[in-house]
Amino acid sequence: MRWDIFCKVIDNHGDIGVCWRLAADLAGRGDTVRLWADDASALEWMAPGGARGVEVLRWGASVDAAPGDVVVEAFGCELEPAFIAAIAARTRARGRQPAWINLEYLSAQSWVERCHGLPSPVLSGPGEGLIKHFFYPGFTPATGGLIREPDLIARQAAFDRAAWLRARDIRWQGERVISLFCYEPPGLAAFLAELANDTRPTQLLVTAGRARSAVRRVLPEGSRTGQLSIHWLPLMPQPEFDHLLWASDLNLVRGEDSLVRALWAGRPAVWHIYPQHDDAHLAKLDAFLDWIGAPSDLRRFHAAWNQGGEPVLPADAAPWLACAERARERLLAVRDLTTQLQSFVQHRAGARAGLMGSAPVSK
Repeated sequence: MRWDIFCKVIDNHGDIGVCWRLAADLAGRGDTVRLWADDASALEWMAPGGARGVEVLRWGASVDAAPGDVVVEAFGCELEPAFIAAIAARTRARGRQPAWINLEYLSAQSWVERCHGLPSPVLSGPGEGLIKHFFYPGFTPATGGLIREPDLIARQAAFDRAAWLRARDIRWQGERVISLFCYEPPGLAAFLAELANDTRPTQLLVTAGRARSAVRRVLPEGSRTGQLSIHWLPLMPQPEFDHLLWASDLNLVRGEDSLVRALWAGRPAVWHIYPQHDDAHLAKLDAFLDWIGAPSDLRRFHAAWNQGGEPVLPADAAPWLACAERARERLLAVRDLTTQLQSFVQHRAGARAGLMGSAPVSK
């Protein structure tokens, strides 16, 4: 099948990161993908080698394009009217509509299961009479699952932590390793102070961009203070970001794509959730912590990290590790997002043929 995935970059790298992972995973399974993006500049470092079967195109060029077999509208981005008209034209010509998917944001909240897969009829405009479907990523079998490439677990099993750290000139002798990929968490200054004053040494691997700037504001000079040693990382391709998560004892991540990758890493993780003005993100965070069965001290850490306070690491990290491992095992029992998306499209194809053969489509 040929897929058209549309992505508008709101800010940061999460939107384009998820879309690229999906595009590359689909192509790796034999499909072809056109990824339409209004700003694909982050792919220069996120996916410098590209991927066979994936073509990255300018958003604006879609106005002259004919749709493929599946159209994915990621995270509420709205397609150009001319492309919607092209979907309608193809539907009239072939008597069946290309699948049109609204790929939504990730949430563990209960309503996701109710809304996953629901149809969304287009009531006006050039696509009047067409039908889109909501597709929700999620953590349970009643949702769309999470992106998990077929070889992910095998690659992780073969990963050599010591060699990876050594290749980055990180002299690791068994110290605690923590990765940091964040916005500007309210609890950052207190956490850095805790690490510096702890009895146990810590190697903190700080990603480029906002995480680096945030740490620099707290510690403007030097890369070592007390028991804390800081390593400044460059911008990393997605496979290297996975390696970073696999190499760390604790992953402090942000957004949705990195949270998912941290879950697959099976290591303790703390989520700096994207803040929303109405605090809707806090309910989302609570739902996630409920789903993983977070111990009380992990919940307190999340509260301090996201809302301010003193994030305190546990004296015994075993409960956090057990929590992460249980979450990973549960997710492995859920079909991955790409598999579910392909199945959903194939399943709907027959229904679309019946429904859209006589469906009204604007002229």
